[in-house]
Amino acid sequence: MKDFLLIFRSEYKEVPQRTEEEAKAITKKWMDWVGGIAAQNKLTDRGNRLFNTGKVLKSGNVVTNGPYTEIKESIGGYTMIKVGSYEEAIEVAKGCPILSVGGNVEIREVSPM
Repeated sequence: MKDFLLIFRSEYKEVPQRTEEEAKAITKKWMDWVGGIAAQNKLTDRGNRLFNTGKVLKSGNVVTNGPYTEIKESIGGYTMIKVGSYEEAIEVAKGCPILSVGGNVEIREVSPM
């Protein structure tokens, strides 16, 4: 079994304003999806949502604001799963609720150190 990182991206400037009921419904979709992964014993770390603010440290100890406003997509969160292959990781990612709102899931195998 291998660890894979699922990175959730969306165009954060185009995220629609949601009513409280809509926000609860999308949160339930996320919880159900993550719960389904856990029920299959494939969840390594449910991860977290990320704020759309941050800092970038560059060589020479230069610190800048991030994420960059000129990019279209922003990383909104992540989840870690344990599956046998990229193909299986893709199948897990296909159920991600971000896909239903125009976002995408980047799938990366984690290299043990």
